[in-house]
Amino acid sequence: MAAFRGPRVWLWRWRRNPLRRRVDALEGWAVLAAWAIVVLTGVLVGLVSTHSVEQGLARERAEWRSVTALVAEGAPATISSEKVWAKVRWSGADGTPHTGQARVDPGSAKGSPVTVWTDPQGRLVTQPATESEARFRAALVGALAGVSAATVPYVGWRLLRGRLERRRMEDWDEAWERFDPMWGSNAH
Repeated sequence: MAAFRGPRVWLWRWRRNPLRRRVDALEGWAVLAAWAIVVLTGVLVGLVSTHSVEQGLARERAEWRSVTALVAEGAPATISSEKVWAKVRWSGADGTPHTGQARVDPGSAKGSPVTVWTDPQGRLVTQPATESEARFRAALVGALAGVSAATVPYVGWRLLRGRLERRRMEDWDEAWERFDPMWGSNAH
C-alpha cells in the first residue's frame, strides 16, 4: 500500500509533532547520512581515479619514445587514404633488432621510414596522450568512477527507505486494527 503524500514541509521530521513517529525521525537522519555518504564517496573516488589516470598517462608520456622504423614488406595499396597494417622493423635503444605490425600509409614500399612508439622494453605501443587529452580522459574516468561509486550507498539508502516505508505501513495497519472496532461501534 502506498503512503499518502501530502504537501512537503521542510524539515518536518525534526519538528515537534504528535503524529511524528520514531521511524520518521530515523528516516530523517538516514536521509542526511545517506546523502553525505553518497556525495563524499562520489567526490573522493572521482578525485582518486582522476589523479591515478593522470599519473599513468604522464608516466607514458615520459617513458614512451618515438622511433623511426622501416617497412619490412611492401604495404598493400588501397583506394582509401586510411592507414594499413604492415610489418616493420626497428632497433631498440640498446641496438637490439625488433619487428612488429604498425599502421603505415597504403602502398608504402619496402624500406620506407615510418614513426612508431615504443615502451622502455622496446615493444610497440600507441602514441601517448597529449597533456590536454590526458586531462580530458582523466576527468572523464574520474566522473564515471565517482558516479559509479556513489550508486552503492544510494542503492543502500533506497533499500533502507523501502524497509522504513514498509514498517510505517505496518504501524498504520496495526493502529487502524486497534481503532477500527471503536469507530465501527459508534457509527450505528
